[in-house]
Amino acid sequence: MNTQNLRDNYPKLIDYMERAGYCATYIIKVRREIDYVLSGADSKDWASYTDIYLEHVNKSSSRHYLRGKLNCLGIIERFDNRGQYPDGRRRQQIVKRGLYHLLLPEFKAVVDCYRASESKRNKKATTIIGEASHGASFLYALQQKGINTLGEITEAAVLSVFIGDDDTLRRSCSYKKDIVAILKACIRENPDCPEFTKILAYLPELRERRKNIQYLKPDETHQIKQALVNGDSGLSLRDRAVGSLVLYTGLRCCDIAGLTVNDIDWEKELICIRQQKTGALLELPLSVIVGNAVYDYLVSERPETECEFLFISENRPYGRLLSGSIGNISNKIMKAANIRQSAGDRRGFHIFRHRVATELLSSGVPQPVISRALGHTSPDSLETYLSADFKHLKECALSIERFPMPEVFAYE
Repeated sequence: MNTQNLRDNYPKLIDYMERAGYCATYIIKVRREIDYVLSGADSKDWASYTDIYLEHVNKSSSRHYLRGKLNCLGIIERFDNRGQYPDGRRRQQIVKRGLYHLLLPEFKAVVDCYRASESKRNKKATTIIGEASHGASFLYALQQKGINTLGEITEAAVLSVFIGDDDTLRRSCSYKKDIVAILKACIRENPDCPEFTKILAYLPELRERRKNIQYLKPDETHQIKQALVNGDSGLSLRDRAVGSLVLYTGLRCCDIAGLTVNDIDWEKELICIRQQKTGALLELPLSVIVGNAVYDYLVSERPETECEFLFISENRPYGRLLSGSIGNISNKIMKAANIRQSAGDRRGFHIFRHRVATELLSSGVPQPVISRALGHTSPDSLETYLSADFKHLKECALSIERFPMPEVFAYE
């Protein structure tokens, strides 16, 4: 492993991090890792930065320790091999994500065929990524069972991926749908190849199940509202603005992360965005409570920066918040409101979106209007929220007046 470039130029990396405002403790960690790399490069059998990380893996199983080492090595590797300075946004490329890179060539070709086929059909890129990931995991599971070619795949092997030895379900119906999408794409591209049709027939019949959504109760909603307006709640103005947006508009986390300063029309009191998930345009009214929360953040807390995105990181180097970071704010709000602190409680922002839908439904707002407000492109997307519309569900209840209680629950 040649580290001469790093040895000659690493002071530039340290100097850049200091000028960019990185935490002094973090810079020290990066500098220590550089010293570790330079001191061991000649004496140890390292071929790449991946080998260095794997050595750390052998030393400790602590996720916190390994995450820190991976972040530091990622910064060093990008600077050494590609001349890139850290920006707080690029992902490390030392450890490859997913299982695709572990597949045999014939199985990789299946995933590649699916990607090429669906790209021509203009399927959304994020959907292709998700389905390809499940396809890779399915083929890797078969590969782990000693199957090396498509012709070796048996019905028993396919069923074992979905159903465990104790007859418990190991994969969901949505997972199966992704595998079906991959196989059908390959059948379209290779109509004379019988293996794909055979594997498709081996897939088990699964019922689609939906878990009950742990919806926000009225008292919980009240506590959240109090935490968002209370200056002593411990929430930053940014977190309060994000929480207000989700609570009152039901915007997705990805759309909030993609909001720019220019997406808010203060004169017309509108939020105008192009949705990340569907690509469709969406206009929502800017209510007073949401507008005030966003305005307070912009005027009193948001750092001065050329970044066009509305919500940015609190520490240098300032950059847009990603969807995951937006989602983490939900935990802060729940903690400030002192609700849902038990293990297993659902704390994601999607239940805020669920609340908006059920509130509108219970108020008698027509379903097409709700779908447009939530940015749904399919009317069926609203069905998952109907189960919590208790006001109208009670209207569907059948009377039991014809069945006197003593007769129904009589004991012999």
